[in-house]
Amino acid sequence: MNNAENPRLPLPPFDRESAIQKVRIGEDAWNTRNPEQVSLAYTSDSIWRNRSEFLSGREAIVQFLTRKWLKELDYRLIKELWAFQDNRIAVRFAYEWHDDSGNWFRSYGNENWEFDEHGFMRWRIASINDLPIQESDRKFHWILGRRPDNHPGLSDLNL
Repeated sequence: MNNAENPRLPLPPFDRESAIQKVRIGEDAWNTRNPEQVSLAYTSDSIWRNRSEFLSGREAIVQFLTRKWLKELDYRLIKELWAFQDNRIAVRFAYEWHDDSGNWFRSYGNENWEFDEHGFMRWRIASINDLPIQESDRKFHWILGRRPDNHPGLSDLNL
């Protein structure tokens, strides 16, 4: 099935409401920590820059995310719309995780997204910084999976 037969709503051009919806859909997918599921939001030839790593295509995305979530344990993510225009969205995000030694981190970043006409992301550029935190400084405490609707967002948490 091609992208035209199975669009990823909402479609560009984005307005404020549809851009916020697209950001939450992305957040929800990443919080599943399911690389195959997440990869389906991207074009088959999607191009990524994540930190200093460059990827192309869904298989590379699955491999990258598999490695990521083997290292970043108990991963919980919040994304927030920063800006949008036509088929592009900019987000800021933070996520908390720990390594296999029990060291906790909050990772902050920005992503720039570009979508095709069928709502699939064809380009993703992510810049990310990691901040070591104490477990007692964590702010993301929901049960693994989708962030509850009543959980504060980044702005609410002053992040």
